[in-house]
Amino acid sequence: MPFFENTIHPEQALLVSVDTGEFDAEASLRELYELTESAGALPVGSLIQKREKPDAATCVGSGRLEEIKAYCIANEISLMIFDCELSPTQIRNLEAETDVRVIDRTTLILDIFASRAHTAEGKLQVELAQLKYLLPRLTGKGLALSRLGGGIGTRGPGESKLETDRRHIRRRVENLKKQLSELARHRGQLRRRRQKDGIVTTAIVGYTNAGKSTLMNTLTQAGVLAENKLFATLDPTSRALKLPSGVSVMLIDTVGLVRRLPHHLVEAFHSTLEEAALADIILNVCDASSEEAGVHLEVTRKLLEELGCAGTPIIPVLNKCDLLPAINDMPMVGGAVRISAKLGTGIPELLQSIEDHLPIKLQRVSLLLPFAHAGIAAELRRKAALLSEEYMADGLAVTALVDEKMYARVKEFLTE
Repeated sequence: MPFFENTIHPEQALLVSVDTGEFDAEASLRELYELTESAGALPVGSLIQKREKPDAATCVGSGRLEEIKAYCIANEISLMIFDCELSPTQIRNLEAETDVRVIDRTTLILDIFASRAHTAEGKLQVELAQLKYLLPRLTGKGLALSRLGGGIGTRGPGESKLETDRRHIRRRVENLKKQLSELARHRGQLRRRRQKDGIVTTAIVGYTNAGKSTLMNTLTQAGVLAENKLFATLDPTSRALKLPSGVSVMLIDTVGLVRRLPHHLVEAFHSTLEEAALADIILNVCDASSEEAGVHLEVTRKLLEELGCAGTPIIPVLNKCDLLPAINDMPMVGGAVRISAKLGTGIPELLQSIEDHLPIKLQRVSLLLPFAHAGIAAELRRKAALLSEEYMADGLAVTALVDEKMYARVKEFLTE
């Protein structure tokens, strides 16, 4: 069940950040504002306190905590969201002092993930991330686990409720890992089949809310949910995309990224990110109208580096150029393609860039295949490399795109 409900009167939230100098606190707080809205709550105020390190008991200082308490009472705040990861002790102390429910950044992201996952695999990944986050935070307060994974099993002699909960979670985590491992194995088989058939894959990656799903829809009419909210897409979508030359590639939409994405969330959604890591070409999409466009591109680039994408062609795509008053306002990025997925601007240039980065160089050929060799046409058709075909008296006249290996097989049938 999500923490927030999208009602006529959304829950009012106060956003709190402790600036220790480790990251850009103001930019991160702006992102937290968007995350909160995406979850269905209403941010009505924010606060940043500069400290050398968070207070061990309450994260913020005692004086600032009194101000927070007074603000919450005066503005009928029912929820506080901290832009960091809180310990169970900090949450308990903050709630006791303010009488307001408290969650942290990770819990907020997990909630959004839970409401956005639709496929069986997506739901399993979300549940695994939730349980991994919950396990070290269990206290002896008797947490209800039915929301996350079903009822509690029978307790052993002398076993406490807390120990039973932990045992139940660990058992469920192992079960989820097995199910996800089986799904990963099946996905690996599909990937190997694509590689065997010579299908080129192109992954769309980038910061969340950069317009990746809109781009997917524009290129392939995939019907992917495209909304102006963070993490609108969690489940990977694959569709065929035909390039100007006629060759088809497999286009894959992936989950969006954010700053300081908790490592266990990256781990839980490894399968989605794995599709990007193993792609032949990567489109690194960012919102060109954002002041943080350069940062967003760098966040994605670093994650791709961690996933082992060195050597894979990465095309920077500056989306939402229609929101900029002038072309000069766009960030300068080497080799970038400027587009508006919403309006279709720059799409021909993007398709050409994808074609220029194809790992296999193709050439256009005209063939006359004797009927005894019609199986070659079927193979070209299966690889989406057959551009035209016409039955003639002495065979099948075809126009196709072939790589070097296929060219060696068909050169005796060349007509031009």
